[in-house]
Amino acid sequence: MKGILLAGGTGSRLHPLTKVTNKHLLPVGREPMIHHPLKKLLEAGVQDILVVTGLEHMGDVVNLLGSGRAFNCRITYRVQDEAGGIAQALGLAEGFVGQEPMLVLLGDNIFQASLAQAARAFVQSGAEAQIMVKEVPDPGRYGVAEVVDGQVLGIEEKPARPRSAWAVTGLYFYTAGVFEIIRTLKPSGRGELEITDVNNHYIQRGTLRSEVLEGWWTDAGTFESLALANQLLSGDTR
Repeated sequence: MKGILLAGGTGSRLHPLTKVTNKHLLPVGREPMIHHPLKKLLEAGVQDILVVTGLEHMGDVVNLLGSGRAFNCRITYRVQDEAGGIAQALGLAEGFVGQEPMLVLLGDNIFQASLAQAARAFVQSGAEAQIMVKEVPDPGRYGVAEVVDGQVLGIEEKPARPRSAWAVTGLYFYTAGVFEIIRTLKPSGRGELEITDVNNHYIQRGTLRSEVLEGWWTDAGTFESLALANQLLSGDTR
């Protein structure tokens, strides 16, 4: 399985911290943010990893991670020239992935559990796609999945009246067929290719499954969630 670590975007919600650096290089605990999802890929047994980030701070990311030798893995890099969305960034991985399955992590997702079991479940299931869902007290802040027996029937983006408490996290498994879907996408109202549109294709085909993400989880893309990520890593969840 190949690993895709998406670390692009402008980090506008964290200005002025991100005015001079990539969001994923900000400290979370005692390490740069990007170290945490990278280590989760390694925990899951992934050794070949592609990091996608923007042009402006690519040099800083490469200086930090290098070839991957310090982490006992192999790291390749791709530049996302513009903030074109998660699906566009994932599309840059097509040549890297080939025909292998992939585990895709958004670089600002900070979480406790190992993904090794979920990776095995995806491969053994024969599914085309798999998302990780997390039960949260405030699902209206997220994409919310309607799930029956592990099968995803629908995803609503930030609904006023959520049908469930299952938030869609930024952790995805796909087969190589995902790139065919990405090529059919049209930009959303934000001018981006949306990962939700990718997942909706699989829902329509009945081939999107889910696994529950155990333990704590947060993104670190806002001041509040960045502070929460630091608290969770220190064991202080007050």
